[in-house]
Amino acid sequence: MYKILTLNNISVAGLDRLPRDHYEVASEITHPDAILLRSHKMHGMTIPETVKAIGRAGAGVNNIPVAEMTEKGIPVFNAPGANANAVKELVLAGALLAARNLGQAWRFATELTGDDGTINKQVESGKKNFVGFELPGRTMGVIGLGAIGVKVANACRALGMNVIGYDPTITVQSAWKLASEVEQALSVDDLLSKSDFVSFHVPLTDATANMINADRLNLMKPGSVLLNFARNGIIDDQATVDALDSGQLYAYVCDFPSNLLKGHPRVITLPHLGASTKEAEDNCAIMVAEQVRDYLENGNITNSVNFPDINLPRNGGYRIAVVNNNVPNMVGQISTDLANEGLNILDMLNKSRDNIAVTLLDVDRQPSRELLQTLASIDGVLSVRSLTGNS
Repeated sequence: MYKILTLNNISVAGLDRLPRDHYEVASEITHPDAILLRSHKMHGMTIPETVKAIGRAGAGVNNIPVAEMTEKGIPVFNAPGANANAVKELVLAGALLAARNLGQAWRFATELTGDDGTINKQVESGKKNFVGFELPGRTMGVIGLGAIGVKVANACRALGMNVIGYDPTITVQSAWKLASEVEQALSVDDLLSKSDFVSFHVPLTDATANMINADRLNLMKPGSVLLNFARNGIIDDQATVDALDSGQLYAYVCDFPSNLLKGHPRVITLPHLGASTKEAEDNCAIMVAEQVRDYLENGNITNSVNFPDINLPRNGGYRIAVVNNNVPNMVGQISTDLANEGLNILDMLNKSRDNIAVTLLDVDRQPSRELLQTLASIDGVLSVRSLTGNS
């Protein structure tokens, strides 16, 4: 029986992927095999020694001490792309809110007073203050062309916009999905100088922190619009407010309210709604639950932010999963220990990523407890599991 600790409410659609005859799932549980969470901050949390995997039902993992988990040999799974449509729709809504001055117009309408005749006169005289512009023919710049960025780029093309994108690490899978009309920017600065709107779809890292600062705002076309539904900290808020006040920027729409932003007349802030749809929550939970289950039962890894992808189909035999530091001769030592035990390897796969390597081996008979202990004692091995059934 596997034990799963939940640190947030996880969609039932996801939890249903963990069969109750093999999984115990609860918000208070001792000696968990895995942890599932959404936004709970794990930094500083004591991680039980029994934990073998952590799964976040979402894309970003800033709330998880990933480096610490890597040192412990614990993969951290996320759900990239599961919320992509929800975020895409919010980006499009943000672009329309900005272009048509809908936030300011709504605020004006809610503050009207008097009888209906008086209100009608105020509407007719006041609507000229909210004249906007249309999207077709405008240029949308998309920074980050992962699952969300590609959907945003393609949707903007469908609306008649020109689209320019920048992502130096774009995957082959994303490139295949990207509309052929999307122009490639040479750099962030190149994209900024050509765009009327800029939408961000990158994680918050040392490289992306304050990516948009005063100098880069000055590169943008006067009257441009910033859309940030990625992460707080990518954009320098004070520099953005200064650019709005000077007229360099037309509007800023983001998912991260602050005292500086929330009252500004040219800013629309939303309460972190990017993935807040029933469909996105279900999709994220389903994806991460299936990934954690596959790792616990089979050792396979998909969508881990700190471990290599690895998938070895089970074709019989008894499976051993080894996680170790990525150093020479690990596979040789493992194979030697198996041979000394008299086990024959039926199938094997080894993958590495940065400082971590994972080896899956199917052998002809069940490994003994003594063999597993011998493997675990190899210098550099972080974890050894026998996956012959549910533990």
